[in-house]
Amino acid sequence: MASSLKILDAACLLKKCHWQNGLCPLFRPLVDSCNLKWYSSYRRPGTPPDRTPPWKKIDFSFQKGVEGIKTHFGRLVKEVTDHVKGPEGRPLKQYMLEQTKVAWEFRSQEDLEKWVISSDVEIGGKSEIYMQLGKNNQSALVYGNINTTVPRDGETRYSGYCSMRSKPRLVAFDRKKPYDWSNFNTLVLRVRGDGRPWMINIYTDPYFSHQKNDIYNYFMFTRGGPYWEEIKIPFSKFFFTSRGRIQDNQHALWLDKISTLGFTIADQVNGPFQLEIDFIGLFCDAAHSEETAYELYERNPKK
Repeated sequence: MASSLKILDAACLLKKCHWQNGLCPLFRPLVDSCNLKWYSSYRRPGTPPDRTPPWKKIDFSFQKGVEGIKTHFGRLVKEVTDHVKGPEGRPLKQYMLEQTKVAWEFRSQEDLEKWVISSDVEIGGKSEIYMQLGKNNQSALVYGNINTTVPRDGETRYSGYCSMRSKPRLVAFDRKKPYDWSNFNTLVLRVRGDGRPWMINIYTDPYFSHQKNDIYNYFMFTRGGPYWEEIKIPFSKFFFTSRGRIQDNQHALWLDKISTLGFTIADQVNGPFQLEIDFIGLFCDAAHSEETAYELYERNPKK
């Protein structure tokens, strides 16, 4: 009996994986609201799990399906064309000799739609965050209020954070395509803050599901005042964390599998905050040869 149950569970798992990896990307343009959860699967303590069958969440729309098919096949044509031209749709010589690159800039509402903002409201907190275009549509203004009041759910111990995060880059049929930053070694930002510190989070595309919470972090300290500042952070300074804990086994950032980039403010100081971002770019510093700033020693070596 136990062996038959195991076989049944394995068959269900195989069927689920076959749908997600094989059939779901093909039928995704025909349905609405069936995208996978990219950002968070958090469920508040005390909230009952959602046991609604997946097929009941599908909202079939023929008109949206036709528009989705046109969009995805247009992406597919562009993807094939860029692949023929060279890496990321540029000639190989230009790609190899490139020293600087603007990864994100904020000049229109479409640029803002490439980002997602969130706060501790997801866990029952009271912090607020907003994002809009700055003066003359030349920057992104991120502002809000930090409130460290802990929700009374009996389990949450800390609260008071706000964050913004870029959306993953999608190609035809909503396939995620990571960024390749292996030609650069420094992150460049032009910002204007209010003196509060932010944490920069870089997410990589994992090989296995248990690595989805692996993040590379480093701090950005704004000086405040009316003047802009350019911040340069080598990728070797980013330290490796998992589920918010710094790992003993540090290693260099996977620059060829960058998924998203984000900013988090959680300095445990109640009050308003403001950050204005002009652009986020990449730079290749020929004088910087450090692979990682942290010790890569063998833990518990054998005698």
